[in-house]
Amino acid sequence: MDANALVASVRHSGEVAIVDLAGQLDGSAERTLNAAWEAAGDAPIVALNFTKATYINSTGIALIVGLLGKARVENKKVRAFGLMDHYKEIFSITRLSDFIEVHGDEAGAIGGLAANA
Repeated sequence: MDANALVASVRHSGEVAIVDLAGQLDGSAERTLNAAWEAAGDAPIVALNFTKATYINSTGIALIVGLLGKARVENKKVRAFGLMDHYKEIFSITRLSDFIEVHGDEAGAIGGLAANA
């Protein structure tokens, strides 16, 4: 296994499923990301924790867009926190931040007060 491969774990806080991501979010991360989405279960809100994500490429962005599609079908909200400034800018440029609430930290993501609002 690649030392930089994405590792994802899911924990719950109330109605929020928090998906902790560590490593690289690229084409090799698809299976891991989809498994984490399934593990989030019926939680109406999924918060993606990017605190330990080391790299996101264009394929990784496409995988996030895929999760947004699933969220729409399943009537779930997606939130993100722990993004490095560089990736916050990418989320803004690609307009992902129009569809994902971006928060500065976990408390904000759980509470729902968007940092970019």
